[in-house]
Amino acid sequence: MAAKITALTKPARLPAVILFAETRGFTRTSSMLQAEVVLSQAAVFFEMVSTASERNGGTVHNVLNDTLMAFFVGPDRAHQAVQAAQEIQRGFDVIEESWTRDFGIRAAVAMGLHAGDAVIGIPGNAPMMIIGDSISIATRLLHRARAGEFVISAPVMDALGDNRTALDAEPLPPLEIPRRDPVQLFGVLRDARLDFT
Repeated sequence: MAAKITALTKPARLPAVILFAETRGFTRTSSMLQAEVVLSQAAVFFEMVSTASERNGGTVHNVLNDTLMAFFVGPDRAHQAVQAAQEIQRGFDVIEESWTRDFGIRAAVAMGLHAGDAVIGIPGNAPMMIIGDSISIATRLLHRARAGEFVISAPVMDALGDNRTALDAEPLPPLEIPRRDPVQLFGVLRDARLDFT
């Protein structure tokens, strides 16, 4: 069970797994849809991602454009985050089918997951904040992910322990960050990748 973030009485530095999920193909083609339709269909996507994240012990923190960020803390954080990502991949099949049928839009979901420390808390009357290098790296992994894929870092794979063998992940070229050790990456595909060139 994930730690109750709302129960934090003061900011804390916690080990966490950060998950970013975004649509590929929907935002670019949404200009041909009525505004109400764009918002309602984006809400369908965010509801599915939020439900999958929260059902697996995550906390949804931020929504921006077509991207949602969630984080997972506690001893099972890596397993919970990967389960959420797999559930999101499966759940998007239904959304993609309806978008293709109803609007002629081909779309996919892409995700990035990274594990590391983050400062989490509610400063005074401000909204909850989560700050750390792990968020920046997870964002880079999201941008590295191709349509239909989620990219996870070696720290997430390592935290999975024996459970990593059940994950059909292929090694990817490492993430190169100036003045830092490369971050080894792995990619997980749900089905055939869509080509959004």
